[in-house]
Amino acid sequence: MYDKTSPKIRTEIESAKADMRRGMLEFVVLLIISREKIYASDILKKLKLADLLIVEGTLYPLLSRLRSEKLLNYTWEESKSGPPRKYYTLTPLGEEDLAQLKTVWRSLIKSVDSLIAGQSAPSDEMHPE
Repeated sequence: MYDKTSPKIRTEIESAKADMRRGMLEFVVLLIISREKIYASDILKKLKLADLLIVEGTLYPLLSRLRSEKLLNYTWEESKSGPPRKYYTLTPLGEEDLAQLKTVWRSLIKSVDSLIAGQSAPSDEMHPE
């Protein structure tokens, strides 16, 4: 039996949580951007409200990569409180990718929930089309 207070176990759990967050970061960022034209610092605020804390140094490279993959566009808009701001929106390709990620996410949730409940998921749920 594991000692739940063991520093090694706590470190492994924290590492697993960080890996899971990183794995779904692209999905949640696309979700946020899909709802409205949005500024990067507002994306960070929405992630924080959802208890998905990330730093600017993680978000900006992700936004840049998503733009180079043609999933995002941005426009510059004047700001009342400083320099112009870059606002992000999804491209049609980004909307398609997001729809696919939603399907995968729902399937994954069903599969994991069935395992938590001690049941096996039907095979058609595990491989959506």
